[in-house]
Amino acid sequence: MDAEVSTFMIQLLQIIWINILLSGDNAVVIALACRGLPPKSRTIGIIAGAGVAIVLRIIFTLLVVSLLAIPWLRLGGSLLLLWIAVKLLTDENDESNVAEAGNVWQAVRIVAIADMVMSLDNVLAIAAVAKDSNLLVIIGLGISIPLIVFGAQLVITMIEKFPWLVWVGGALLGFVAGELIASEPALLPYFGGISEHTMELALGGIGAVFVLVLGYLLKKRGGGDEAANPA
Repeated sequence: MDAEVSTFMIQLLQIIWINILLSGDNAVVIALACRGLPPKSRTIGIIAGAGVAIVLRIIFTLLVVSLLAIPWLRLGGSLLLLWIAVKLLTDENDESNVAEAGNVWQAVRIVAIADMVMSLDNVLAIAAVAKDSNLLVIIGLGISIPLIVFGAQLVITMIEKFPWLVWVGGALLGFVAGELIASEPALLPYFGGISEHTMELALGGIGAVFVLVLGYLLKKRGGGDEAANPA
């Protein structure tokens, strides 16, 4: 029983960390959408927008958790997750083109639409970590999204001060992707009798290393291109 509780807590912390790390852009969208509102309305807009985002995110994630039971979708999801992890390390997000809302309901609509469009990475990563546990999905999102909304600036400051936190997050996503491959039912016959747990650790480690190495190489190449072609 203690082992089950320990595993549950580790998965819960992974969900919270991944969601906070991947939702920085979502928090910026909320701030930008509500920036034109009066102070009192701005607070209402942020809370209402975040509330809609929470409900939609839970629904979408539960849907993805159920879809991952379909053969080969876990493999496809893991490859997409690897791409998301590398993208996290190499991309510079820009939400400056987000529309400014004129009233609270317009702000809520902007936030809801933007969150649906931007949340595929969050949803897939959380579904992969949850491993068929709807309770983990609901608790993890319920805790982490309010942290993002009300602590967005703190999170951004921490990542700016400690850039290596992003790389830790990227490695974690790579590890989760590897675990997802190991749990693909269609691949189990090809593992030669090796236990699923052992394969999860092995492929998880490979996934983490893959993301870090590829992210580093792409980042280095991008830096070299910028140096060779200054603006």
